[in-house]
Amino acid sequence: MSEDANKVPDAWVALPSREQARAVMPANHPYDFGSPPAMARLVLAHPGIAPFFGALFQRIMFEPGALSRPEREMVAAVTAAAQDCVY
Repeated sequence: MSEDANKVPDAWVALPSREQARAVMPANHPYDFGSPPAMARLVLAHPGIAPFFGALFQRIMFEPGALSRPEREMVAAVTAAAQDCVY
């Protein structure tokens, strides 16, 4: 058996299924592209923080503020790219 076969991953989280994530996504969610976003599944894996993160995300991305919605999306995309984040 190779050494890699015995290695425990550095990080591992059991994600909820797509069906479980879909069940809690509101109808007509702006990020519903036919499959629940992986980030939503990751957040749902942590029920202690999921409601708070969801409320914060909702406020940052959708409530009135100094930046337009497209500007907020651009900031999020650039930040994710700078951190080499696939979500």
